[in-house]
Amino acid sequence: MKKTLEPLVLEPAGKGYLWGGERLKTEYNKKLQISPLAETWECSVHPDGPSTVTNGEFAGRTLDEVIRKRPDFIGSKSTEFPILIKFIDAAKDLSIQVHPDDDFASRHENDRGKTEFWYVLDADEGAELIYGFEHPMDEEKIRTAIEEGRLDAMLHHVPVHTGDVFFVSPGTVHAICGGVILVEVQESSNLTYRLYDYDRIDKDGKKRELHLDKAVQVLNMEPVRQDRQPQRMVRYYYGCAREILCRCEYFEVERIQVTKGFSFSVLETSFQVLLCTEGSGGLETDETNRPLRFEKGSCIFLPAELGRCHVIGECTLLKIRC
Repeated sequence: MKKTLEPLVLEPAGKGYLWGGERLKTEYNKKLQISPLAETWECSVHPDGPSTVTNGEFAGRTLDEVIRKRPDFIGSKSTEFPILIKFIDAAKDLSIQVHPDDDFASRHENDRGKTEFWYVLDADEGAELIYGFEHPMDEEKIRTAIEEGRLDAMLHHVPVHTGDVFFVSPGTVHAICGGVILVEVQESSNLTYRLYDYDRIDKDGKKRELHLDKAVQVLNMEPVRQDRQPQRMVRYYYGCAREILCRCEYFEVERIQVTKGFSFSVLETSFQVLLCTEGSGGLETDETNRPLRFEKGSCIFLPAELGRCHVIGECTLLKIRC
């Protein structure tokens, strides 16, 4: 007999990195007792911060525990849980950093690489990101620039605004700067090589570790040719507007602006995730007796083969699938 499937409401793990702020609590309904609250790992099976199920049969269990018990929840396309979804509140600048690709990470770290996608939720006036190099670089130029405190002049600074999207491929030097809140969808990895961290001191009075020797092995030294993703096509339907923000080999991210409602199906090939970035609403499935309510900041995991789903309300959602 087929087991009953239901949407799983997730509670995130939180990270109190020194560059974080408080807006995820005040604006995105995060109840974590962490200050500052820099990141919430909304949908994660990563051992550094798994999210936790808050409803139904699996309430109180971490998502990785649930997936181990029900690997069919992932779907037929993947054998391991492939992604990690975060809210990030950068009250201050993040470190200048880079991520390796899967091949380098597998050979040198026994881990996944880290491909990232950013969707900017809010940006202060004058806020920016660092994305790639401004001029052609080599290892000697990078090391000298860091030693002489001139690295910032070599980096490509991008002014950002609400709604901007960025695809950060492995090897791209980058940093989220102060005054930006965004959603990050990435491979399920916590592998980061820092080039520079402004000589900041952590809560233990120590400078954070840098990884320059590894970073120079994976960096794309060519100047950036395109930063933001190009203009996207919005498709309008009765009750909603939908647009694909990103599609890569690891995940697809769709933004759905709901004015009344919309329906979709979760097939046996892959799970899906709903992340509410504005407004509120309800989620109905063939198995539920009443709508599952959600609000701004909510994250809902939809197991593979869940079937037909219907969203009602006025809200903006990111729908992620693999």
